[in-house]
Amino acid sequence: MAAPATPRTDAVLRIRDLHVEFDGPRGPAPAVRGVDLTLHRGEVLGLVGESGSGKSTVALAAIGLLPNTARVAGSVTIAGTDVVGADDATLSRLRGRRVGMVFQDPLSALTPVHRVGDQIAEAIRTHHDVPRAHARRRAVELLDLVGIPDPATRAAAYPHEFSGGMRQRALIAMAIANEPDVLLADEPTTALDVTVQAQVLDVLRTAQRATGAALLLVSHDLGVIAGTADRVAVMYAGRVVESGPATALFAAPRMPYTMGLLGAVPRLDAPVDAAAAAPDAKEPAHGDTAPTPDRTTAPGPRTPLIPIPGTPPEPHDLPSGCAFAPRCPLADDACRAAEPALLSVGTEEPGRHHAACRHADRIVERGLTATDVYPLPDPPASSAPAPDRDTLPPVLKVTGLTKTFPVRKGSVIKRRVGSVYAVNGVELDLGRGETLGLVGESGSGKSTTLMEILGLTAPEGGTVEVLGRDTRTLDRATRRQLRGTVQMVFQDPLSSLDPRLPVGEIITEPLRAQGVDRARAAARIPELLRLVGLSPDHADRYPHAFSGGQRQRIGIARALSVRPQLLVLDEPVSALDVSVQAGILNLLTALRAELGLSYLFVSHDLSVVRHIADRVSVMYLGRTVEHGPVAEVFGAPRHPYTRALLSAVPLPDPVRERGRERILLAGDPPSPTRPTTGCGFRGRCPRYTAMSPTHDADRRSRCERETPALTAPGPGRAAAACHFAGLP
Repeated sequence: MAAPATPRTDAVLRIRDLHVEFDGPRGPAPAVRGVDLTLHRGEVLGLVGESGSGKSTVALAAIGLLPNTARVAGSVTIAGTDVVGADDATLSRLRGRRVGMVFQDPLSALTPVHRVGDQIAEAIRTHHDVPRAHARRRAVELLDLVGIPDPATRAAAYPHEFSGGMRQRALIAMAIANEPDVLLADEPTTALDVTVQAQVLDVLRTAQRATGAALLLVSHDLGVIAGTADRVAVMYAGRVVESGPATALFAAPRMPYTMGLLGAVPRLDAPVDAAAAAPDAKEPAHGDTAPTPDRTTAPGPRTPLIPIPGTPPEPHDLPSGCAFAPRCPLADDACRAAEPALLSVGTEEPGRHHAACRHADRIVERGLTATDVYPLPDPPASSAPAPDRDTLPPVLKVTGLTKTFPVRKGSVIKRRVGSVYAVNGVELDLGRGETLGLVGESGSGKSTTLMEILGLTAPEGGTVEVLGRDTRTLDRATRRQLRGTVQMVFQDPLSSLDPRLPVGEIITEPLRAQGVDRARAAARIPELLRLVGLSPDHADRYPHAFSGGQRQRIGIARALSVRPQLLVLDEPVSALDVSVQAGILNLLTALRAELGLSYLFVSHDLSVVRHIADRVSVMYLGRTVEHGPVAEVFGAPRHPYTRALLSAVPLPDPVRERGRERILLAGDPPSPTRPTTGCGFRGRCPRYTAMSPTHDADRRSRCERETPALTAPGPGRAAAACHFAGLP
């Protein structure tokens, strides 16, 4: 047995027995219940859990930013000063000087009427008696440190003139302006694209190392925590239910809740199918030719994700005993009788790994894994071999799609002064029973592409064929008939459901729009609710009475009511917790197999796309830059943009995540208001940047003058729009 680790004496943040309550309509609601955390100098502590677990409340309590309606008990000490009960003068001396905060939404955290450089300079002068010119010079230095290009010029800009990633960097610069002892980051990458997220996380690590500060990182993204945190604390229902070193906790979780969270995450490094997992389907070395994939409609059945049953309890209605017991497959009467304490588990480095579970020792002794604790749903059965993809009936085919929007100026007389080139060369191909993933950064043209497809009208340029019908030739009656075969599931299930209607009426709205009488529509309600895993008794309830995952199931039921052949899913799981997301993805996989549906699945989460899609289309600046089987595109990407996207996706595995090659793209995509010549990606392309102006002049000139065509190395292979596809 290893000797106990020597206690550290350099703690800069101590939280002891923290309790936070809010007043609610049904009495006091405990948001945090007895949390103990210690953060040492230079250390990164990751705080994870589902929405409502109390993560952000802990971070706000640590800096004294909870509203006056909150009742706080316990102790929070920063650099020897107790925050709980401190007066405004004490808190003002701490904030910005001893502790810095990076908020989730940088736009609302920055004052819109002041220049960014002035705001950073103000943070410096608040705590130091220095001349204004000195503070401004220091602000420029900080903007340079966090990677803002041309920092002297950008310091004079306003927040709305920055992109989302640049605003978050500016907020990090402000947080570290006075070299604080503690940095608190509350979901700092939630609203960012995966490439920008990678940039911001790199900046956050750089800033932390430059100041020597300790970092408390709050995030729902287990991959972000795996790549950044030294230690991890998992919260559930206001308590820490497991904590320990990141490598140990991710490799061998001891609490069923943590096991479920990790099992619910779709992984980018998981095999898509038997062919993708086979030795001959591994990623080739740079410059090698990728193996030819099996040209079938769908790979073999995917291993379902592990959805945690049920939903977290309401703060005002916590169960007796262990709060997780109603959702835990291992729970027994003892679990329901008393709440377990957070105790040391394991034999290696005693006192470092803790879990609040009566079955933690049993999990250790028997070596139980997530699939042992949570029974996996059976994958959809397939009675016949998948046909050759060339024989599949076409569901959607988009060729050379273009769409521009006018830019107008003038207060009285509007005149066109330019164009937004939203879509400029999109290629999509979807067969019956397939799932096509559509990915790309914000502003790449994904939403415009969806609107052009769903409009079923003649496009500005190119062709759109739905179920073999060219939308340029549709008359009104045919267009109305075709609308019933194409349905959409939206990103935010709450805003897409009419709060004034009961669920039964909501899911039959499409039927009524198609002219089905009320009695026949009502007869389908029980069938539709059962199809998506809900009870027919839910038909009389209103949307607000359901959880986020249940509301998304209602949205899917509404889309299925008219028996469509194509479902367009726009970020259908991005607003859901990872445990709920797993259930929705399993449901979509089962529905596709049962009903023979085709999906056009739009997502910024490439791990989700890898799990559910058969084929993937990657968009950049309004163009398709890579398209093909998901196993080939993700296993051996040929376009440098796809490689950068994949390298930016964090893995929920500290060892693999920290040993990966990372490709950080410089800057932001060019403005879509300026037509590009040559390759639109070359300004951010590592391949183009590495070309020597002297020795590679011809190759650089080709990238600058010629727009690359979407070409494949052979039939059925992935196509890439790059002059030098496949090269390192």
